[in-house]
Amino acid sequence: MANGNSKILTAEQEIKIRQPIEDYIGNIQKKIDSLRVDGTDKVVALQNHIDGVKKNRTITKEEKEKRIEKERAELEKAKEVEAKNKDEIKKLISDAEAYLKAHFDKEYYQKVKESCAAEKVVAKENYRKRVEELEKEHQQIISKLSDHQEVKDEKYVYKNRLFDAKMELEKELQQIKDRRHAAYTYKYHLIDMLRMSKFTFLETRAQKLENYKYTFNRRAFFLQNGLYIAIIMIFIMLCIITPILKGSPLLTYNNVLNILQQASPRMFFALGVAGLILLTGTDLSIGRMVGMGMTTATIIMHQGVNTGGVFGHIFDFTAMPLGLRVILALVMCVLFCTFFTAIAGFFTAKFKMHPFISTMANMLVIFGLVTYATKGVSFGAIEPAIPNMVIPKVNGFPTIILWALAAIIIVWFIWNKTTFGKNLYAVGGNPEAATVSGISVFTVTVGAFVLAGILYGFGSWLECARMVGSGSAAYGQGWEMDAIAACVVGGVSFTGGIGKISGVVVGVCIFTALTYSLTILGIDTNLQFVFSGIIILVAVTLDCLKYVQKK
Repeated sequence: MANGNSKILTAEQEIKIRQPIEDYIGNIQKKIDSLRVDGTDKVVALQNHIDGVKKNRTITKEEKEKRIEKERAELEKAKEVEAKNKDEIKKLISDAEAYLKAHFDKEYYQKVKESCAAEKVVAKENYRKRVEELEKEHQQIISKLSDHQEVKDEKYVYKNRLFDAKMELEKELQQIKDRRHAAYTYKYHLIDMLRMSKFTFLETRAQKLENYKYTFNRRAFFLQNGLYIAIIMIFIMLCIITPILKGSPLLTYNNVLNILQQASPRMFFALGVAGLILLTGTDLSIGRMVGMGMTTATIIMHQGVNTGGVFGHIFDFTAMPLGLRVILALVMCVLFCTFFTAIAGFFTAKFKMHPFISTMANMLVIFGLVTYATKGVSFGAIEPAIPNMVIPKVNGFPTIILWALAAIIIVWFIWNKTTFGKNLYAVGGNPEAATVSGISVFTVTVGAFVLAGILYGFGSWLECARMVGSGSAAYGQGWEMDAIAACVVGGVSFTGGIGKISGVVVGVCIFTALTYSLTILGIDTNLQFVFSGIIILVAVTLDCLKYVQKK
């Protein structure tokens, strides 16, 4: 036995204890393979060949039909052989699996696992001894030196030797880890051959769990999830503190619905800006888009004649049917928001202008125009029947959540199932490579801004219905920070081309829940901004660290 430890197996010993399993399963596999030659194997080969003939454009239709007809006749024969041998193959597979269940773990895997554990202990002990030796040698050499530079050089050499020893330990530990993983997965390799890659649900889960443990890296895990863990801990603390200070629990059914209700319009803004962050951009004008959309929607859906004017003109939409006013408000919100985002997108794409500048210009223009046109007044309430038309509550459940869910599904589909979505990731990851691949960076960039504008329009319209109006130019201040923060917390990277819709959803829910919790506790709004700023800073720092690690 290696290193005098009875539990440690040499490579030859491991092969020896595995040999009976290989022989037994190997003999069964040969019988199964022979039964599959004229059956299953031939069926698969003929089906692939038929598919190839169907796609072949170099032969005539008549020739295709002739070949397909001939091969289908052979296919039927092969299926008959497959059906004939099915029960025998099933019996052989059951025999092999019963043998694996009885012998693999007890006679092979557990022994390898114990060997790896013992090897790990030996490797760490050898490393400890090596460090002690290096320390002793270092102290002996230092005691003989008097020159400052020589002492400095020796310390440098000592550090390098320690680093080498550490790397050697890491290498040994990885080899041990690889050995144990290979032993574990060998069973599934045998099952894969027996069943032709058909695993049960539990077997698939077991393999995924093993692969996760095998590839797990503590540093990468905390870089990826450290912020989530911290936020969850803060939220748990808030759940504990709230009943003590306020006398009622935080996570009640009504509170959860209130959080989701508040998060729903914000989801639209986060989904919109997420596409721009994916392109290494941002949007500083979201808050002003909200104000413009809220003002527009309130004017059109206002209860009675508007009390305020736009450029001195008083609008009266009371003659229009209520349903038409709701639709008109939505269309105008989408048009206005899309118009301004398209302008920002054009300047960003055409002149390589950073989105920070183009959207900041948008922010100033929108706020200036809306404030000047409306004199900064609030336009009051909308028709009270409209919220029940647009976002009714069904048995206390706010259906505004369903609007957000629909937006999530649509944007997920665009990002993951369309050419535009794939191009979005490509341009965000490497615009030069995307250009070489024939992707129009201009079209993708403007398209991302237009999509954002549509989502902003929908979001501001829904917010107007949720708040029953009260539109003004000042409404939505700071919402851009919430949307951007939600995306960053959700893992949409400012380095470009990295991000998932699920992350955006989680980010919005986290931020809304924290804001709601702090509000219930009576924390000043200004301090909530401080809290949001710290979260953004930490999230971007972790994102940058992940990027540096990959580099």
